[in-house]
This record gives sequence, structure tokens and C-alpha cells, in this order.
Amino acid sequence: MLRKLFALFAAVCLLSSSWASVHAQQTQTIKFFSETGHNVKGDFLKFYNSIPNAIYIYGYPVTEEFKSKDGKTAQYFQRARFEIQVELDGSQRVVLTPLGSKTYTTSGPLNINNSFACRTYSETGFSVCLAFLEFFDHYGGVAQFGYPISGFEYHENKLVQYFEKARLEWQPWKIEGQRVVVSDLGRIYFDKLREDPALLQQVKPLDNTIQTVTHLQAHAFVLKAVTLAADSQQVFITVQDQTLQPVANVNCSASVHWADGHVDSNAISTNSNGVGLAALTFTNQPQGSSINIDVACVSNNLSANTKTSFRIWY
Repeated sequence: MLRKLFALFAAVCLLSSSWASVHAQQTQTIKFFSETGHNVKGDFLKFYNSIPNAIYIYGYPVTEEFKSKDGKTAQYFQRARFEIQVELDGSQRVVLTPLGSKTYTTSGPLNINNSFACRTYSETGFSVCLAFLEFFDHYGGVAQFGYPISGFEYHENKLVQYFEKARLEWQPWKIEGQRVVVSDLGRIYFDKLREDPALLQQVKPLDNTIQTVTHLQAHAFVLKAVTLAADSQQVFITVQDQTLQPVANVNCSASVHWADGHVDSNAISTNSNGVGLAALTFTNQPQGSSINIDVACVSNNLSANTKTSFRIWY
């Protein structure tokens, strides 16, 4: 009896473990990125997850997977484009579009070289130097970025270097160790191919998960730009998330600064359309005075601030 019970217990554990493993694999077949409002799925998601710094190197998706104008099944990210090469097998089918090569036009080389801080690649004849070389080596080298196809150049008022699959740029305003970043060539190539702009619009999650709100955006405006000295006014507040979707049940406070110096605070809550309304009535306001309104909104430890105003005309 004990042997049978132990065998049954072991079988249940094994089935539970298998179910959990299958379930985990299923949940990893699609991932929705609230930051940009797009899904990554299947082979593209496996490729994205195959490197530990995908968000830093590739950025967030800016389209869904689709048939590109160049005839390839592709998906655009902020800093990369994934494409399917049908002639390849298995995990090798997803490759990076060589965005560096596809978008590069020279602006003229800069004479910045140091034989003690550079590595020259005979394949293309160009060197990678200084902080760019440190970044290049740390984040995957030739396998990730391809060979250098330019030296240092100025593009869009930035110091950059082009590689076959990417472009690195220098951002001196950042802290030491974070000044080299991957340029956002994904959208540049999207525009160059004249892909359909509708593909950039946010979509709903394919895995039916609730979209996570990562930050709020608040806007405020009044019904009447100018009013009488004794009049009424309506203050509208709209709250959206990071993908410009309305956020309901956000608690906002509209602080109205009247001409005599006193402040009225009005509590407002957004409806299902992300809109809140405060109604004001007033008398004896000085002609020509400006009434300023400060708005603060809070929801689940997220906050947003905005302001609006109107003028007393006569």
C-alpha cells in the first residue's frame, strides 16, 4: 500500500511539474510590451529573449510581425529589425536586418584614432576605438553588431560609428559608463522603406493579459478661455497611460488660484473614458485677471501633473 501511495504521489508530482513546464512555455510564446503597445511572439520572441540585454540593444517593438515591403516577414523594434530567412533552419531562421549597412551614407570621417585603444578589422578596414570598443566587446561584438563599416563621423550633430547591423552613438550628457548607446535605426529604416504608418499604432495584448500602466499622462483645459467677472466655468482633465489609452478611476485635484490670492481645491475622478470634470462658479473677479489652475493626479503610486488657466475679460 505504501509503495502504491508513493508511486501515485510521484506520478502526480511529475505531471504537475510537466504541466507547469508546458504552461511556462505557453506563456512565453507571446509577450506584450505596454511601453509601446505591441506584441512579440513565436520565433521573434525566442530571438529577443536569447540575449540578456534585449531592451537595451534592440529596444521595444514598434510594430507587430508583418510582411514587409521588401517581401520578408519582419518586425521592427526601436533599434533593430528582425526578419525571417526561410532558407535557414530552426533557431537560425531569425536574423537581424543589417540596418547599419542599409542606412549608412558617409558624412566624412573624423581623425580620431589611437593604436593603443583601437582594434582594426581587416574584413572592412575600419577600427573600433576607446569607449565604443568597450561597449562593442561587452554587448556581443561582431556577432551582435557586425563589422565596423565606418570610422567616427558626425550625424545629426552626434558622434557615431556605423556597423553592419547597428550604429553606436556618443551621448556626453549621460553619466560615465553609459554614454555609448545603440541608435534608434529601426524607425529610420521603417520610414526609408515607406512601410505603412498604420503599423505603428498600438494594439491590444494577444495573450489577453491586462495591460500594465507604467506611467500617467494628464492634460487639462477649460471650457471658456475668457469669462465674465461673475460667471461659471468647467475644467476638464484627461488621463492616459504610456500608450495613450484612457485610465479610469484616477484621483485628481484641481487647485484654482483666484485673483485675491485664495486657493480652492476641487477633487475630480476620471470616468471610463479617462475624463474628469470640475464645475466652477464665481463672482466679483477683477477684470483682466488670470486664473491659474494646477492639477495633480494619482493612481496606484503613479502620478502626473499639469496646469491650465483662463482670463476674466470684463
